[in-house]
Amino acid sequence: MISIALFNNKGGVGKTTLAYHLAHMLQRQGARVLSVDLDPQSNLTAAILDEEELEQLWGNDSELFAQNGYPEQRKLFTRTENQRTIADAVRPILEGTGDISPVAPALVNEGLWLLPGNLELSSFEDKLSAAWLSGYAGDVAAIRTTTAFHRIIEHAAAAVEADIVLIDVGPNLGAINRAALLAADAVLTPMAADLFSLKGLLNLGPTLREWRANWQGLVSPKIPATISAPRATMAPLGYVIRQPEMRLDRPVRAFQRWLARIPWVYGTAVLGHASWPDEDRSYEIATLRNYRSLMPLAHDARKPMFDLRAADGALGSTQKYVQTCYQEFKSLAEQVLLRVESLPRA
Repeated sequence: MISIALFNNKGGVGKTTLAYHLAHMLQRQGARVLSVDLDPQSNLTAAILDEEELEQLWGNDSELFAQNGYPEQRKLFTRTENQRTIADAVRPILEGTGDISPVAPALVNEGLWLLPGNLELSSFEDKLSAAWLSGYAGDVAAIRTTTAFHRIIEHAAAAVEADIVLIDVGPNLGAINRAALLAADAVLTPMAADLFSLKGLLNLGPTLREWRANWQGLVSPKIPATISAPRATMAPLGYVIRQPEMRLDRPVRAFQRWLARIPWVYGTAVLGHASWPDEDRSYEIATLRNYRSLMPLAHDARKPMFDLRAADGALGSTQKYVQTCYQEFKSLAEQVLLRVESLPRA
C-alpha cells in the first residue's frame, strides 16, 4: 500500500477536484483506492456524498440536526448509515479518554472507499500542536497523538486491502496537515502557473524537509515498538498543473511566463537541489484543462466530470469535452501509477 497526500500551501488550485477525480480514475485502472479526507473543511466528503447523506453522517451529535421541528421522513442511505468520521476516530485522544477508535471506511464504488471528514476535526489542531514538541522527549501520549492519523489510515487501508491511499488535506502548514503529511509516503502537488502557487512551493519544500528530518532523526528513534508509526518519507511525486480560465485580463503569455519558472522552483525548493535546469520538466506529471463548464453538471449529477452523459446535460460539443476530460484523467492516473511503482516499499 502506498499513501499519497495531495497538498499545496496555496489554496484554490483544484486540489479536492483532483483528489476526487483521480481516486475514481485510479479505481477504473484496477487499483483499490482509499480516499481520506483530512481537510477540516471536508470538501472531498461533500463531493462524494449527497446532502442527505451528509446530514446523516454529521447530524448525530450536532445541535443543528437535534431539533424536532422537521418531519421524520428520512430514507436510509447505506453509505452513511452508522458511518463514523475521522473526528470520531480521534475523539478519545481529544477528550483524554483513550487512544484512537478506528473507523471503517464507507464504500463509494466497488474498489473505492472513503474515510469521511468532519468539520469538528479542526478542534484536534491544538492537541496535535502541543504533542509535537513533547514527542521530541519521547512522551508516549504525545507520540500516540501525532501518529493518530497514520494508525487510523493504516487500519482502514488494511480492512479494504487498499493499493493506494489518497489523502486530501487543507492548504496550510498547521499541525493537522503536519500529522497528515507524516502519514504520506509521497506528496502530489496540484498547482496553477501563477505567482501564488510558486510562492506556495517555496514554503512547502523546506517545511516538508524539516518535518521529515525532525521526525526521522529526533522522534522516530524514541517510539516504542508497540506503536505503529509512519516513516514520514513524504517523497515528492511530482506536480499537476491546472490551466487557468483564459480571460482578456489574464493573457496566455502570463500563464506561459509562470509555467516556465515551475521546474526551477520545484527542483530547488521541493527537491532541495542547489540548482535545477529550467527545461527539466521530469516532475511535471500532467497539465489539466480548466473544466469549469463541466463542474456544475458533475455536481448536480453527483458523478465525476468524465462520466457525464447527455441525460446529465452534457450535449453536443460538451460531450466531446467530457471525452477529452476522460482521456486527460486516464493519462494522469497511468502516470501516477508508474511513479508509484518506483517508490520504495516499507
